[in-house]
Amino acid sequence: MLHHNAIDTTVLPPGERFGMWLDLVARTSAPLRIQSAHADDFAARADFFDLGPIQLVGYQYPSLDATRTRKLVRQSDPELYVLALTTGGIGTSSQDGRRSEILSGEFTFYDASRPHDVCHHATEPERTQATSIITLIPHAALPLPPQRMATLYGGRMSGTEGIGALLAQFLLRVAGHPEQYHAADAGRLGAVGLDLATTMLGRHLVAEDAVPTEVRRRALVTQVQAYVHRHIGDPTLTPQVVADAHHISLRSLHRLFEAEETTVASYIRDTRLAGCRRDLSEAALRAQPVQAIAARWGFADKAHFSRVFRAAYGTSPQAYRESTSDPARIVNRPASTVNSRRAD
Repeated sequence: MLHHNAIDTTVLPPGERFGMWLDLVARTSAPLRIQSAHADDFAARADFFDLGPIQLVGYQYPSLDATRTRKLVRQSDPELYVLALTTGGIGTSSQDGRRSEILSGEFTFYDASRPHDVCHHATEPERTQATSIITLIPHAALPLPPQRMATLYGGRMSGTEGIGALLAQFLLRVAGHPEQYHAADAGRLGAVGLDLATTMLGRHLVAEDAVPTEVRRRALVTQVQAYVHRHIGDPTLTPQVVADAHHISLRSLHRLFEAEETTVASYIRDTRLAGCRRDLSEAALRAQPVQAIAARWGFADKAHFSRVFRAAYGTSPQAYRESTSDPARIVNRPASTVNSRRAD
């Protein structure tokens, strides 16, 4: 499982919780002067995910107002950019004379090495806590011209369309379901998150050329892969359909995947097969016909599905399902495979 640290203030008595939170923020990002109407009982939680080049923090807290003054900057400068996705509540962000209201599903961006103000309020009575996912990006890790970043400070960016939507989905998935990833995935996940963040920020700079070519390529690969996963159940999904959906030529799509050690067609097929294999091993889906599972993952032809499944895994779909339902056969898989082939 992807490693993360969780801090929950409710482990302490109510009177000690706000102090714990102030210390937590000072140690993990940058010291802030924080005020809250709930300081006498500040029930809050933070989940930290170290993803190599970046760090994610999932926050839940009562309404608060935070200020980073020049004095605090002089005392401690972590040299971090902060890209914040509001997931619940309403916030405001202010830096270098620019002030924006941030709604749920929107990003804001600021430099922790400069004074700024951030407010985040729960939309009571609907909810009593504000929630967000913060991406901490070291200055040196962001491959964009530092002198141009100031135009984005304190601004708002959509998390529901384009690259912003893809980045928001990525952050929500990683922070919300860490059990679906391995610890070894952390560095790669961080690289993907950094690429998406860089591309989104570059687009808002109205300077696509400011984003390094390789970063743009990797971000587009991630976008294509996300599209494939969303439409994997459509049997008409082909490389040409994928290319048309992203307004690029089929040749450009194939070039895009040259560095991925796979082709687009292979990626579609392998994604479908992995989904089928997973469902065939699920005890809760035993009653579903094999062909129904295959169809759900985009295999419309039963014979074709059996051929590609056997080619990939060395056994038929039905034999694979039977082997995973019998612990004794799983232990002696080679013998089981031989027997299933004879039976077929």
